[in-house]
Amino acid sequence: MRFGIGYDIHRLMASKEPSHIPIGGVQIPCSLKIESHSDGDVLLHAVVDAILGSLALGDIGRWFPDSEPENRSRPSHEFLEIVLKKAHDMGWVVKQLDSIVHLETPRLAGHIDGIRENLAKLLNIELDRTSVKAKSGEGLGPVGTRNALAAQAYVVLVERS
Repeated sequence: MRFGIGYDIHRLMASKEPSHIPIGGVQIPCSLKIESHSDGDVLLHAVVDAILGSLALGDIGRWFPDSEPENRSRPSHEFLEIVLKKAHDMGWVVKQLDSIVHLETPRLAGHIDGIRENLAKLLNIELDRTSVKAKSGEGLGPVGTRNALAAQAYVVLVERS
């Protein structure tokens, strides 16, 4: 059994027109937009980091550097697919995910179930082994002042049978 912890944070900026932000592979309506080299999905980035960490393979920046043109606006689910294949090739599969999204706005309560379902599908695990929690910044720090959103992810990997 292996455990991994992942974290990601991205800057939020004002958007002149209605926008969406990706969280866990789900597009969430938002009046802000994410500043990022890829699609900026902090939750998927944290999950990728957690899986890489559990395998002692570095972090998302090492595997998918923002200096590489092919990573510009790249969908984060592609990062996850590559890392899951690497884990599988090494004899490991994800068994459980626990995660937290730190975001002042928009509120995620109405989106949590959809995010969990999408993550369970992407990770090929049961829904009851997929946890997503949302926390506001309570007006404090870059998250609380709506200048950033962040995510933490914790994964358990087991040897595949």
